[in-house]
Amino acid sequence: MMRTHTCAQATTKLSGKKVTLAGWVHSRRDHGGVIFIDLRDRYGITQIVFEPKHGKKVHSQSESLRREFVIQVTGVVRARKKGMENPKLQTGQVELLVDELNILNTSEVVPIEIDDRKVANEDMRLKYRYLDLRRPQMHYNLITRHKIIQSAREYFYKNGFIEVETPMLAKSTPEGARDYLVPSRVQQGKFFALPQSPQLFKQLLMVAGMDRYVQIVKCFRDEDLRADRQPEFTQIDLEMSFVDENDIYSIMEGMIVKIWKEVLGINIKTPFNRISYQESLNRFGTDRPDTRFGLELIDITQMSAKCDFSVFKNAAIEGGLVKCLNTVGGAGFSRKDIDELTELARIYGAKGLAWAKMTDKLEGTVAKFLSEEQQNSIIKITNAKKGDIIFFVADKNEQVVNDALANLRLEIAKRQNLIDDNKFEFLWVVDFPLVGWEEEEQRFMALHHPFTSPKDDHINLMHSDPKKVLAKAYDMVLNGTEIGGGSIRIHKREIQQKMFELLGITPDEAQAKFGFLLDAFKYGAPPHGGIAFGLDRLAAIITKNDSIREVIAFPKNKTAMSLMDGAPNVVDDKQLKELHLKLDFVKKK
Repeated sequence: MMRTHTCAQATTKLSGKKVTLAGWVHSRRDHGGVIFIDLRDRYGITQIVFEPKHGKKVHSQSESLRREFVIQVTGVVRARKKGMENPKLQTGQVELLVDELNILNTSEVVPIEIDDRKVANEDMRLKYRYLDLRRPQMHYNLITRHKIIQSAREYFYKNGFIEVETPMLAKSTPEGARDYLVPSRVQQGKFFALPQSPQLFKQLLMVAGMDRYVQIVKCFRDEDLRADRQPEFTQIDLEMSFVDENDIYSIMEGMIVKIWKEVLGINIKTPFNRISYQESLNRFGTDRPDTRFGLELIDITQMSAKCDFSVFKNAAIEGGLVKCLNTVGGAGFSRKDIDELTELARIYGAKGLAWAKMTDKLEGTVAKFLSEEQQNSIIKITNAKKGDIIFFVADKNEQVVNDALANLRLEIAKRQNLIDDNKFEFLWVVDFPLVGWEEEEQRFMALHHPFTSPKDDHINLMHSDPKKVLAKAYDMVLNGTEIGGGSIRIHKREIQQKMFELLGITPDEAQAKFGFLLDAFKYGAPPHGGIAFGLDRLAAIITKNDSIREVIAFPKNKTAMSLMDGAPNVVDDKQLKELHLKLDFVKKK
């Protein structure tokens, strides 16, 4: 080995001992001829010292050292002078007096700072990702991600799961996002698809009698990106036979408890709270609510149908929705704040944002159109106190109202400092609808995926009243982020065919897309269900990052490009010819 210890191990325990360290020059300081170097490796930082009186040759060598040089040093660990200690460092009580120096490699001036206090813009960080990853914060992010994976694997192995790898080159069965396609050179004119998830394969593993499957697996979706999306992402994916929803809840809560204890040293209480999809929409406007704070939404649709405010009244009469939100102490909101919140509501489709301020009574434009009885009713149901501001959104489209107020709720909570970043609120959202109506395509779409089982007593409603059918589906939500989702699957061929009929998929289409799964169901498929957790999202939350790009070693940017290696790139005509492909656009000169 080129070192006897890491830079984190040079502590008071090694005082008086000769050691060899290796790493990067993090910083250099010259104090009257005495040269101090902070030597950095993955594990920490050690201060090393070159004194002219101690060794002229090695001191002379040290004068050429610059930041990010890679060096090897040998010397004796000694206590720092009194008053020169650094309590912020694990090694801050000692330093290494260097006897020998070996410059392993030099470095040009780096284009970005290797310093958590001076973080470059994201494009530069992604272009020079190998330098950005030298930062301690990025080391922490990736090491924490590793610990999550190790903890999860140990947990599943102890609970009887076996890890099975499923194919990366599979059949294209688009039902959700667009597939990434891979042309076949051997099978002319045909394509593989990179899997959006191992869904079909893990169901086949249940048919195969594997009973408990788990995989830390890459998935691919060609969809518009945002902070919590990447074209390739990682799932903790599992499936179990002979289980119901409660078995899934119990197993997954156990995984969370283990990860939080081992990675963060925090004890998580179980069982987690559960609320229905509809209750979640009613109270929070979303199916992934952040329950670390209150500010719940109040439905006043019924009362609005009898008021004189046309915006509210028309929405109520036309079968829409009218909801309000009490800011609880929003008196500090200026007119500028209200205008900004109004613009936020408009982003999500709201035509505007009505509001009323609570003094001894409700005051404002809205209040003028409400009777005293209606005002008192709103004050009572919102528990409004003096100084509170109540916001209202009305629309004939329920989703517009819920989306606008859900996002308004989060923004208000941030502005009022209501969110405790050290709190972890886990929640199961259950009883999802099986399908939703897609206006553009004029057909029903699976809310989760086409293999999700309806509740047993709702099967007879699949054709007579599909909107009332609830699914055996569930999401785990943490602090307003969906971290896992799954369902009990359909395991009987006849029910699966009913589902395809409901989705407008003909028998021929079903056979062409999913024939291999339907055929497998002929041969005794067991009842089974599973869930997939977003590893990237878990790691981002645990490391307190807003973007999953911070916990992925080599992510793509917001336009699905890798600025570091230039992917995706143009390939030459020879490669295209081998794949029997011809591009239909004219290349720029």
